Amino acid sequence: MKKNLTTSYDDRQYMLAKDYELYYYCDTKAGARTLMHTHPYYEFYFFLEGHAEAILRQNHYILSYGDILIVPPKVSHGIIVHDYDIPYRRFDFWISTAFYNELAGRSPDYAYVIEQALRYERNIIHTDRITFNAILSRLFSIIEEEKGNRFGRNMQLYLSVSDLLLAINRISHEQHEDRPVSRSALYQNICSYIEQHIDEDLSLDSIAGHFYLSKFYIAHVFKDNIGISIHQYIRKQRLRLCREAILGGRPIVEVYQDFGFDDYSSFYRAFKKEYGISPKELHKQAIRPAGPD
Repeated sequence: MKKNLTTSYDDRQYMLAKDYELYYYCDTKAGARTLMHTHPYYEFYFFLEGHAEAILRQNHYILSYGDILIVPPKVSHGIIVHDYDIPYRRFDFWISTAFYNELAGRSPDYAYVIEQALRYERNIIHTDRITFNAILSRLFSIIEEEKGNRFGRNMQLYLSVSDLLLAINRISHEQHEDRPVSRSALYQNICSYIEQHIDEDLSLDSIAGHFYLSKFYIAHVFKDNIGISIHQYIRKQRLRLCREAILGGRPIVEVYQDFGFDDYSSFYRAFKKEYGISPKELHKQAIRPAGPD
Protein backbone atom coordinates (compact mmCIF):
# COMPACT_ATOMS: atom_id res chain seq x y z
CA MET A 1 0.00 0.00 0.00
CA LYS A 2 1.38 3.39 -0.97
CA LYS A 3 1.99 5.44 2.14
CA ASN A 4 0.88 8.73 0.60
CA LEU A 5 -2.60 7.33 -0.02
CA THR A 6 -3.32 6.89 3.70
CA THR A 7 -5.77 9.29 5.35
CA SER A 8 -5.83 10.24 9.02
CA TYR A 9 -9.05 9.02 10.59
CA ASP A 10 -11.82 11.61 10.81
CA ASP A 11 -14.84 10.99 13.01
CA ARG A 12 -17.17 13.40 11.18
CA GLN A 13 -20.43 12.14 9.70
CA TYR A 14 -21.05 14.78 7.05
CA MET A 15 -19.58 15.26 3.59
CA LEU A 16 -17.28 18.10 2.61
CA ALA A 17 -17.40 17.38 -1.12
CA LYS A 18 -20.45 17.79 -3.31
CA ASP A 19 -20.51 14.37 -5.00
CA TYR A 20 -18.29 11.81 -3.27
CA GLU A 21 -15.36 11.24 -0.91
CA LEU A 22 -12.92 8.32 -0.83
CA TYR A 23 -10.48 7.47 1.96
CA TYR A 24 -7.95 4.75 2.77
CA TYR A 25 -7.50 4.13 6.51
CA CYS A 26 -4.90 2.06 8.35
CA ASP A 27 -5.16 1.93 12.17
CA THR A 28 -2.53 0.16 14.25
CA LYS A 29 -3.91 1.12 17.65
CA ALA A 30 -7.21 2.12 19.21
CA GLY A 31 -8.38 5.66 18.57
CA ALA A 32 -11.55 7.66 18.09
CA ARG A 33 -14.28 5.36 16.81
CA THR A 34 -17.78 6.09 15.64
CA LEU A 35 -20.21 3.69 17.30
CA MET A 36 -23.74 3.03 16.02
CA HIS A 37 -24.75 5.97 13.85
CA THR A 38 -26.49 7.05 10.66
CA HIS A 39 -25.68 9.63 7.99
CA PRO A 40 -27.51 11.23 5.03
CA TYR A 41 -25.27 9.83 2.27
CA TYR A 42 -24.50 6.40 0.80
CA GLU A 43 -21.47 4.53 2.11
CA PHE A 44 -19.49 1.72 0.50
CA TYR A 45 -16.94 0.13 2.83
CA PHE A 46 -14.18 -2.16 1.52
CA PHE A 47 -12.50 -4.33 4.16
CA LEU A 48 -8.83 -5.21 3.78
CA GLU A 49 -7.42 -6.42 7.09
CA GLY A 50 -8.03 -6.59 10.81
CA HIS A 51 -10.16 -8.22 13.49
CA ALA A 52 -13.34 -6.26 12.92
CA GLU A 53 -17.08 -6.82 13.11
CA ALA A 54 -19.71 -4.81 11.28
CA ILE A 55 -23.19 -4.14 12.62
CA LEU A 56 -25.97 -3.03 10.27
CA ARG A 57 -29.39 -2.64 11.81
CA GLN A 58 -29.44 -5.76 14.02
CA ASN A 59 -27.21 -7.88 11.78
CA HIS A 60 -23.62 -8.73 12.76
CA TYR A 61 -20.89 -9.62 10.25
CA ILE A 62 -17.37 -10.83 11.05
CA LEU A 63 -15.37 -9.19 8.28
CA SER A 64 -12.91 -10.91 5.93
CA TYR A 65 -10.68 -9.64 3.16
CA GLY A 66 -12.81 -8.74 0.16
CA ASP A 67 -16.02 -7.91 2.02
CA ILE A 68 -17.95 -4.89 0.76
CA LEU A 69 -20.54 -3.25 3.03
CA ILE A 70 -23.36 -1.23 1.49
CA VAL A 71 -24.92 1.34 3.81
CA PRO A 72 -27.86 3.40 2.49
CA PRO A 73 -28.69 6.77 4.08
CA LYS A 74 -30.27 6.72 7.56
CA VAL A 75 -29.44 3.04 8.15
CA SER A 76 -27.94 2.45 11.60
CA HIS A 77 -24.49 0.86 11.48
CA GLY A 78 -21.11 0.67 13.18
CA ILE A 79 -17.78 -1.21 13.32
CA ILE A 80 -16.29 -2.99 16.33
CA VAL A 81 -12.52 -3.57 16.22
CA HIS A 82 -11.78 -6.46 18.59
CA ASP A 83 -7.99 -6.02 18.70
CA TYR A 84 -5.04 -4.52 16.81
CA ASP A 85 -2.81 -7.59 16.61
CA ILE A 86 -2.84 -6.81 12.89
CA PRO A 87 -3.64 -3.38 11.40
CA TYR A 88 -7.25 -2.46 10.75
CA ARG A 89 -7.30 -1.43 7.08
CA ARG A 90 -10.16 -0.44 4.78
CA PHE A 91 -11.37 1.92 2.10
CA ASP A 92 -14.37 4.12 2.80
CA PHE A 93 -16.34 5.61 -0.09
CA TRP A 94 -19.15 8.11 0.44
CA ILE A 95 -21.49 9.29 -2.29
CA SER A 96 -24.09 12.04 -1.91
CA THR A 97 -27.76 11.28 -2.49
CA ALA A 98 -27.85 13.88 -5.27
CA PHE A 99 -24.96 12.29 -7.16
CA TYR A 100 -26.32 8.80 -6.61
CA ASN A 101 -29.74 9.87 -7.88
CA GLU A 102 -28.11 11.42 -10.93
CA LEU A 103 -26.39 8.14 -11.83
CA ALA A 104 -29.49 6.05 -11.05
CA GLY A 105 -31.46 8.42 -13.29
CA ARG A 106 -29.08 7.66 -16.14
CA SER A 107 -29.45 3.90 -15.69
CA PRO A 108 -31.27 1.66 -13.19
CA ASP A 109 -28.20 -0.58 -13.26
CA TYR A 110 -26.59 1.77 -10.74
CA ALA A 111 -29.47 1.23 -8.31
CA TYR A 112 -29.47 -2.58 -8.10
CA VAL A 113 -27.12 -2.99 -5.13
CA ILE A 114 -28.90 -0.32 -3.09
CA GLU A 115 -32.29 -1.85 -3.82
CA GLN A 116 -30.96 -5.21 -2.60
CA ALA A 117 -29.75 -3.59 0.61
CA LEU A 118 -33.02 -1.78 1.27
CA ARG A 119 -35.45 -4.48 0.19
CA TYR A 120 -33.70 -7.66 1.36
CA GLU A 121 -31.09 -6.30 3.83
CA ARG A 122 -28.33 -7.62 1.58
CA ASN A 123 -25.83 -5.17 3.01
CA ILE A 124 -22.68 -7.23 2.50
CA ILE A 125 -21.02 -8.66 -0.58
CA HIS A 126 -18.40 -11.38 -0.16
CA THR A 127 -15.88 -11.43 -3.01
CA ASP A 128 -12.95 -13.65 -3.93
CA ARG A 129 -9.43 -12.25 -4.14
CA ILE A 130 -9.38 -11.75 -7.91
CA THR A 131 -12.69 -9.90 -7.97
CA PHE A 132 -11.76 -7.73 -5.01
CA ASN A 133 -8.36 -6.88 -6.46
CA ALA A 134 -10.11 -5.54 -9.54
CA ILE A 135 -12.19 -3.31 -7.26
CA LEU A 136 -9.06 -2.16 -5.41
CA SER A 137 -7.45 -1.21 -8.69
CA ARG A 138 -10.38 1.13 -9.35
CA LEU A 139 -10.11 2.66 -5.89
CA PHE A 140 -6.38 3.30 -6.29
CA SER A 141 -7.00 4.91 -9.66
CA ILE A 142 -9.54 7.32 -8.18
CA ILE A 143 -7.27 8.38 -5.31
CA GLU A 144 -4.25 8.81 -7.56
CA GLU A 145 -6.30 10.83 -10.06
CA GLU A 146 -7.57 13.05 -7.24
CA LYS A 147 -4.02 13.81 -6.11
CA GLY A 148 -2.90 14.78 -9.61
CA ASN A 149 -3.76 17.61 -11.95
CA ARG A 150 -3.73 15.94 -15.34
CA PHE A 151 -5.72 17.13 -18.32
CA GLY A 152 -9.31 15.85 -18.15
CA ARG A 153 -9.03 15.15 -14.41
CA ASN A 154 -12.67 15.94 -13.50
CA MET A 155 -14.14 13.92 -16.36
CA GLN A 156 -11.82 11.00 -15.62
CA LEU A 157 -12.91 11.04 -11.98
CA TYR A 158 -16.57 11.07 -13.02
CA LEU A 159 -16.00 8.10 -15.32
CA SER A 160 -13.90 6.24 -12.73
CA VAL A 161 -16.47 6.68 -9.95
CA SER A 162 -19.26 5.60 -12.31
CA ASP A 163 -17.23 2.54 -13.31
CA LEU A 164 -16.59 1.63 -9.67
CA LEU A 165 -20.29 1.79 -8.81
CA LEU A 166 -21.29 -0.17 -11.88
CA ALA A 167 -18.72 -2.87 -11.05
CA ILE A 168 -20.15 -3.23 -7.52
CA ASN A 169 -23.67 -3.51 -8.92
CA ARG A 170 -22.52 -6.10 -11.44
CA ILE A 171 -20.88 -8.24 -8.75
CA SER A 172 -24.03 -8.07 -6.62
CA HIS A 173 -26.23 -8.94 -9.58
CA GLU A 174 -24.11 -11.95 -10.52
CA GLN A 175 -24.36 -13.26 -6.97
CA HIS A 176 -28.12 -12.86 -6.63
CA GLU A 177 -29.42 -13.49 -10.14
CA ASP A 178 -29.10 -16.79 -11.99
CA ARG A 179 -30.41 -16.21 -15.48
CA PRO A 180 -29.69 -18.93 -18.09
CA VAL A 181 -29.39 -16.31 -20.86
CA SER A 182 -26.70 -14.43 -18.94
CA ARG A 183 -24.80 -17.64 -18.19
CA SER A 184 -24.94 -18.65 -21.86
CA ALA A 185 -23.76 -15.21 -22.93
CA LEU A 186 -20.90 -15.40 -20.44
CA TYR A 187 -19.86 -18.78 -21.84
CA GLN A 188 -19.80 -17.38 -25.38
CA ASN A 189 -17.78 -14.37 -24.23
CA ILE A 190 -15.24 -16.62 -22.49
CA CYS A 191 -14.83 -18.75 -25.62
CA SER A 192 -14.30 -15.61 -27.68
CA TYR A 193 -11.75 -14.29 -25.19
CA ILE A 194 -9.85 -17.61 -25.21
CA GLU A 195 -9.74 -17.61 -29.01
CA GLN A 196 -8.36 -14.07 -29.10
CA HIS A 197 -5.73 -14.72 -26.41
CA ILE A 198 -4.86 -18.36 -27.07
CA ASP A 199 -1.11 -17.61 -27.15
CA GLU A 200 -1.17 -15.69 -23.83
CA ASP A 201 -1.61 -16.52 -20.15
CA LEU A 202 -5.01 -18.16 -19.86
CA SER A 203 -5.06 -19.25 -16.25
CA LEU A 204 -8.46 -19.32 -14.57
CA ASP A 205 -7.34 -16.45 -12.36
CA SER A 206 -6.43 -14.26 -15.34
CA ILE A 207 -9.74 -14.98 -17.11
CA ALA A 208 -11.73 -14.28 -13.93
CA GLY A 209 -9.82 -11.04 -13.51
CA HIS A 210 -10.68 -9.97 -17.05
CA PHE A 211 -14.41 -10.54 -16.52
CA TYR A 212 -14.40 -9.25 -12.91
CA LEU A 213 -16.12 -12.41 -11.73
CA SER A 214 -15.35 -15.20 -9.31
CA LYS A 215 -13.18 -17.91 -10.85
CA PHE A 216 -15.43 -20.52 -9.22
CA TYR A 217 -18.50 -19.00 -10.89
CA ILE A 218 -16.78 -18.89 -14.29
CA ALA A 219 -15.58 -22.50 -13.96
CA HIS A 220 -19.09 -23.65 -13.03
CA VAL A 221 -20.77 -21.79 -15.89
CA PHE A 222 -18.24 -23.09 -18.41
CA LYS A 223 -18.54 -26.74 -17.42
CA ASP A 224 -22.34 -26.52 -17.39
CA ASN A 225 -22.29 -25.37 -21.01
CA ILE A 226 -19.70 -27.68 -22.55
CA GLY A 227 -19.25 -30.57 -20.11
CA ILE A 228 -15.48 -30.21 -19.67
CA SER A 229 -13.38 -27.90 -17.56
CA ILE A 230 -12.12 -24.60 -18.92
CA HIS A 231 -8.56 -25.92 -18.60
CA GLN A 232 -9.40 -28.94 -20.78
CA TYR A 233 -11.09 -26.70 -23.34
CA ILE A 234 -8.07 -24.38 -23.59
CA ARG A 235 -5.72 -27.35 -23.99
CA LYS A 236 -7.88 -28.83 -26.76
CA GLN A 237 -7.95 -25.52 -28.61
CA ARG A 238 -4.19 -25.14 -28.32
CA LEU A 239 -3.58 -28.69 -29.51
CA ARG A 240 -5.89 -28.11 -32.48
CA LEU A 241 -3.92 -25.02 -33.49
CA CYS A 242 -0.65 -26.91 -33.02
CA ARG A 243 -1.87 -29.72 -35.26
CA GLU A 244 -2.92 -27.27 -37.97
CA ALA A 245 0.44 -25.49 -37.78
CA ILE A 246 2.40 -28.76 -37.99
CA LEU A 247 0.35 -29.87 -40.99
CA GLY A 248 1.20 -26.51 -42.50
CA GLY A 249 4.89 -27.35 -42.25
CA ARG A 250 5.94 -25.22 -39.29
CA PRO A 251 8.78 -26.55 -37.07
CA ILE A 252 7.49 -28.32 -33.98
CA VAL A 253 9.71 -26.33 -31.60
CA GLU A 254 8.09 -23.10 -32.75
CA VAL A 255 4.58 -24.49 -32.62
CA TYR A 256 4.37 -25.71 -29.06
CA GLN A 257 6.09 -22.61 -27.67
CA ASP A 258 3.80 -20.27 -29.60
CA PHE A 259 0.66 -21.89 -28.27
CA GLY A 260 1.30 -21.96 -24.56
CA PHE A 261 3.13 -25.24 -23.82
CA ASP A 262 6.07 -24.80 -21.45
CA ASP A 263 8.13 -27.78 -22.60
CA TYR A 264 8.14 -30.41 -25.30
CA SER A 265 7.53 -33.39 -23.01
CA SER A 266 4.21 -32.05 -21.71
CA PHE A 267 3.23 -31.04 -25.23
CA TYR A 268 4.16 -34.49 -26.57
CA ARG A 269 2.07 -36.32 -23.98
CA ALA A 270 -0.99 -34.13 -24.51
CA PHE A 271 -0.71 -34.31 -28.30
CA LYS A 272 -0.28 -38.08 -28.38
CA LYS A 273 -3.23 -38.55 -26.04
CA GLU A 274 -5.45 -36.25 -28.10
CA TYR A 275 -4.61 -37.50 -31.61
CA GLY A 276 -3.01 -40.94 -31.14
CA ILE A 277 0.09 -39.86 -33.03
CA SER A 278 3.23 -38.01 -31.97
CA PRO A 279 3.96 -34.48 -33.21
CA LYS A 280 7.07 -35.74 -35.08
CA GLU A 281 5.09 -38.46 -36.84
CA LEU A 282 2.51 -35.92 -37.92
CA HIS A 283 5.27 -33.58 -39.11
CA LYS A 284 6.82 -36.35 -41.22
CA GLN A 285 3.44 -37.00 -42.83
CA ALA A 286 3.05 -33.31 -43.57
CA ILE A 287 6.41 -32.93 -45.33
CA ARG A 288 6.40 -36.35 -47.12
CA PRO A 289 6.00 -35.84 -50.85
CA ALA A 290 2.82 -37.18 -52.31
CA GLY A 291 3.28 -40.46 -54.22
CA PRO A 292 1.92 -41.27 -57.70
CA ASP A 293 -1.80 -41.92 -58.04
